[in-house]
Amino acid sequence: MPNFGCEPDEVTYSAMIDAYGRAGNIDMALKLYDRARTEKWRIDTITFSTLIKMYGMSGNYDGCLNVYEEMKVLGVKFNTVIYNTLLDAMGRAKRPWQAKTIYKEMINNGFTPNFATYASLLRAYCRARYNEDALSVYKEMKAKGMEMNMVLYNTILSMCADVGYADEAVEIFEEMKSSGTCKPDSWTFSSLITIYSCSGKVLEAEATLNEMIESGFEPNIFVLTSLVQCYGKAKRTDDVVKTFNQLLDLGIIPDDRFSGCLLNVMTQTPKEELGKMERACELLDMGLTLEIYTDIQSRSQTQWSLHLKSLSLGAALTALHVWINDLSKALESGDDFPPLLGINTGHGKHKYSEKGLASVLESHLKEMNAPFHEAPDQVGWFLTTKVAAKSWLESRGLPELVAE
Repeated sequence: MPNFGCEPDEVTYSAMIDAYGRAGNIDMALKLYDRARTEKWRIDTITFSTLIKMYGMSGNYDGCLNVYEEMKVLGVKFNTVIYNTLLDAMGRAKRPWQAKTIYKEMINNGFTPNFATYASLLRAYCRARYNEDALSVYKEMKAKGMEMNMVLYNTILSMCADVGYADEAVEIFEEMKSSGTCKPDSWTFSSLITIYSCSGKVLEAEATLNEMIESGFEPNIFVLTSLVQCYGKAKRTDDVVKTFNQLLDLGIIPDDRFSGCLLNVMTQTPKEELGKMERACELLDMGLTLEIYTDIQSRSQTQWSLHLKSLSLGAALTALHVWINDLSKALESGDDFPPLLGINTGHGKHKYSEKGLASVLESHLKEMNAPFHEAPDQVGWFLTTKVAAKSWLESRGLPELVAE
């Protein structure tokens, strides 16, 4: 334009920033925005909306908020699109508290929320497990006669599955079926079966599975994982085996969650069932063969380590026994041990356990009289020395699997 004697004005800058933003050229759009700010051109509301969306797409959520605050300083008039774009960005950022603040400002400034507003809020609250807030938004949408779509139904049902809201999930599921606009899909049934399985409601889980199959959907890896957990809670070992065989018949490759859940069940079967640890170790071996579990063990000149932080409790305890047997074999073969041996458990609670892996492992190590002790300066690590480890392994005798 300057070559033709035309200088860009605020309309030009707004149009170009918006065009580059829509084309995905974020760098050029932001350069033009910086130039427009330097030359103090006024940018229109549509362009600010594009900027917020661009920052959100690039993962720069603080950039979204900076634009939002700058709009306030410049006295730019807000509209519903701006607020909805911000709410969507805060949802993607998993910042529900900021989404809630922005929503309150929107209401206080006299704007009426529309479907996009509620949809963004619902996604934000569900992603962050703001249970009551999510249910409140859902009820408000229903009260205003807004039609939910399949994605939103599945989003809130998935949240209910994660937090154990069984009654609420069943109610939403029935409302979905009676809506006339949405029919349950594979993901819907999966969430409902997960809810029943976590609470050990076998009959309800099986009834939902049958309804799923009658609706034309085959059970997927998520459904079968939930069923294994459900049958395990009910001590129905035969049904666990049946579900495992069903997975193989369907040609589904076990993933880390399925294998971990199966290991959990097998390590919790009654002690009178001999060979449970052997079976669990076979399952772990299958997981290793299929490359479900990788990098569990590592060895360096200074330390041999067992990494358990990504495993379920059952998988972790099984991996511990396998590792101890490997150490016994290494000792028997005359391998030179490093100065330190360590077990990394990570920290925090597991999804379906009241205790963290570290506390469970610590109790298990004490039962075995293992010389591992929690490291004071390394969270989640249990360490022992070469001398202590070799002495303990020698006292155990030849490597063997022990059902603890």
